Amino acid sequence: MDDLVAGAGTEVELTVGLSPARAWDLISDVTRIGEWSPECVRAAWTERAGGTPRAGDRFTARNEYADGFAATVECVVTEAERPYVFAWVVLDDTGAVDRPGSVWRYELRAAGEDTRVRHTFTHGPGLTGLRESAADNPDKDVLTGRLAQLRRNMTMTLRAMTGGTER
Repeated sequence: MDDLVAGAGTEVELTVGLSPARAWDLISDVTRIGEWSPECVRAAWTERAGGTPRAGDRFTARNEYADGFAATVECVVTEAERPYVFAWVVLDDTGAVDRPGSVWRYELRAAGEDTRVRHTFTHGPGLTGLRESAADNPDKDVLTGRLAQLRRNMTMTLRAMTGGTER
């Protein structure tokens, strides 16, 4: 079977009425994601080098999906450059950072007094529920449906996170 999942992704780009530093502080506070996300209901740091998140820090996240499935995942911060970039990978059961299940990234750029936020998701080569579902249902467009769902969830999360200050 050809791998149509690895490298598949989606993105959301919004301008929000916050400074880049304030937006980055909210985005990088993974302990608050449960307040904003329709899917990730909580997250907690498991390894952290200091007060400000840094590459190499780890956290776990609990995801609950619309179909009733739930999963706890381990994540590793790969980039944390305040106030410009915050990114992490979601590990699969192998725990290999270089072969993650997915890659999540926020890029922030000043836009006058506001901030332009680009939020991306890219499916990695690791084993995930999406990969298994696509393999089990080759006649259904599982990938397109999941990417659309992620895009909606990412938009909802970003809007809730920034207080609905979209411009």
